[in-house]
Amino acid sequence: MAHRDIPTYRNPVARYVLLVVGWLSVTLGIIGIFLPVLPTTPFLLLAAACFVRSSRRFYDWLVTHPRLGPWFRDYLEGKGIPLKGKVYAITTMWISIGVSCWLVPMFWARIGMLTSATLVSLYILRMKTLPAR
Repeated sequence: MAHRDIPTYRNPVARYVLLVVGWLSVTLGIIGIFLPVLPTTPFLLLAAACFVRSSRRFYDWLVTHPRLGPWFRDYLEGKGIPLKGKVYAITTMWISIGVSCWLVPMFWARIGMLTSATLVSLYILRMKTLPAR
């Protein structure tokens, strides 16, 4: 499994904060499965990043979970992202950025949002695409 070589933090305060952020991210990721405007995968990736540094047991639970693990396991292992996931991610991101640009009157904020969406889109498009299963 990916990220086995990342050491766990020894500082108890840092570990506690990472555990809280990790479980909050898992909760938001699960809610995101049912709410189309809330992304699932980024929250589960954040949870995995927090758990790998705070609790190896929770990290292993998350990445091997039969329902949650498949959302991001292939990405963590460097295998890529399914085409359907790429299309969904880019489409929902651009819709939300479009609505945000329409609602936010500040020109500099619009430029920032459009720049960020463009860079994230390029990153997603450059990732390997998993073959259809």
